[in-house]
Amino acid sequence: MPKPHSGSQFSQDDVEIQSVEDVYQGFFKLQRYTLRHRLYQGGWSNWMTREMMDRGHAAGILLFDPNLDQVVLVEQFRIGAVETGASPWLLEIVAGMLDSGQPPLEVAVREAEEEAGLKVARVISCNSFLPGAGGLSERIHLYIGEVDSAKAGGVHGLDNENEDILVKVISREQAFEWVQTGVIDNAAAVIAIQWLQLNLQKVMLQWQNDGDGDGDGQ
Repeated sequence: MPKPHSGSQFSQDDVEIQSVEDVYQGFFKLQRYTLRHRLYQGGWSNWMTREMMDRGHAAGILLFDPNLDQVVLVEQFRIGAVETGASPWLLEIVAGMLDSGQPPLEVAVREAEEEAGLKVARVISCNSFLPGAGGLSERIHLYIGEVDSAKAGGVHGLDNENEDILVKVISREQAFEWVQTGVIDNAAAVIAIQWLQLNLQKVMLQWQNDGDGDGDGQ
């Protein structure tokens, strides 16, 4: 995937980091930065502290069946929605964390099998995004993957990771509507589904031209 770029006049070179302190280490790592950065009107900011949560990076894949015009989503419990959502069980795209050095596409295809029990035929790279740049270093890479939704269903996940994942198959139009009405309200799913909505003709044409795939095309 191409290196992310920015339209800003500033870059990493315009940030001066004085120190980084590990504040907490658990499932996530919390770090406290002392830094300053260049200002739009010239010069440098004052020295400041900013806390950042490091949880690594992730890959997500929206599973789409162009023949039946359906998408495959997963539903699972999320602690982050306990206080803020209608329910802490969220409808999501398949996703997983990257281990050190792992290509995002490899992780996305693997997670499709682990979380949904499906093999991915063809893949299109969508984009990547920062879900919470105000205090989170994570970048999520998104893909659209072709699957046979007739084979989808059931409960999946790894016992050693306490995963309890319900697979749901819905029409593409239903997915678009649920994003519009807020039934689907987590960032990765919203972005991936809206990307498909904007690029549906491109996806269909590319897969039509590609012919049968092997799960690692882009």
